[in-house]
Amino acid sequence: MKNKQVKLLKRLLETPSATGTEAAVAALVRAHAADAADEVDTDVMGSVHARLKGSGAGPSLMLSAHMDEIGLMVTYVSDDGFLSVAAVGGVDAAILPGLRVDVHASNAFEPLRGVVGRKPIHLIEPDERKSVTPLDKLVIDLGLPAKKVKKLVRVGDVATFGVGFERFGANMAVSRAFDDKAGVWIGLRVLQRLAKGPRPTGDFVFAATVQEEIGVRGAETSAYSVRPDVVLAFDVTHATDYPGIDRTKHGKIVCGGGPVIARGPNINPEVFERLVAAAEAEGLPYQIEAEPGVTGTDARAIQMARGGIATGLVSVPLRYMHTPTEVVCLDDLDATVDLIVRFARDLDEGACFVPGMGGVATASGIEGEAGAESEAGPAGSETAAG
Repeated sequence: MKNKQVKLLKRLLETPSATGTEAAVAALVRAHAADAADEVDTDVMGSVHARLKGSGAGPSLMLSAHMDEIGLMVTYVSDDGFLSVAAVGGVDAAILPGLRVDVHASNAFEPLRGVVGRKPIHLIEPDERKSVTPLDKLVIDLGLPAKKVKKLVRVGDVATFGVGFERFGANMAVSRAFDDKAGVWIGLRVLQRLAKGPRPTGDFVFAATVQEEIGVRGAETSAYSVRPDVVLAFDVTHATDYPGIDRTKHGKIVCGGGPVIARGPNINPEVFERLVAAAEAEGLPYQIEAEPGVTGTDARAIQMARGGIATGLVSVPLRYMHTPTEVVCLDDLDATVDLIVRFARDLDEGACFVPGMGGVATASGIEGEAGAESEAGPAGSETAAG
């Protein structure tokens, strides 16, 4: 990854965007998409849509990645100036004691540094040491007089983990919010690559969505308004390459092993096969993940939007999800960009995504049943478009 792209990734990761407060990172996305996209708009939810016009009449493709990150929300300011908070998204209370946070106070020009306080071990009863302190029993200490805290902070203000991006090891990186700023970075890179040509035959839209962490809300509205023929959702997935993870239950997913292509009922089978074919055509490493139910990603809502949309899911392996120290291999991010660019360029005007009738070669080389004479109708018909 070039230094210029590392700097963009770092800036995305370190721009705060707790769910419901994504405006700052949305502005960054718009700024970087403007030079590549033909059109950029932002909907009333706050999701950003950057569109490239296709070179022909092929199926339209949307790439979805969410901008929001988990965080905390202020629920109460005590008379002593301490903040009580609730989780925004899936926050594990066990990781919070002693953590530094940034409180994005309504009446402060810069984030306020705070620490999550807990009684020291010396003052905790032996039985209490064995349990996790519930979130509603923790407080944030801003180190300020109570009067000033009450002036600066309002109920509903949010806090994010007070850590940023750092490279370490063999092309590894650690940061908060790789879930899913990694996807936002990938979306911008794919947009830039496709804009330089050759362009796909159909329109391409990068949708940087909001509010995924509380129920894939931005993806639902973006899929409805953009009306794509096919969608690739991007997110992170759990790496299983460190101690304590049961691979018989969660599969083998390795950092550095390439992008992860999901397979299961939430995934259109024709899109899955096309993703595998694109990876193999590019000579890219890839991994397959079994998803036997709905996924906890944008794909969950997109698949059922309108009358149903052909949806695929691509991820990168992530260690320690929803902690301040999420870890990825940067090589996986680069390979994912290559995979999605190839997938987009291989979408031809005759593409059909009706399961069992798409005519796409499978990973084993077996052709699908459909052709130009199938019941799905001619390539590019309404049926083929979904």
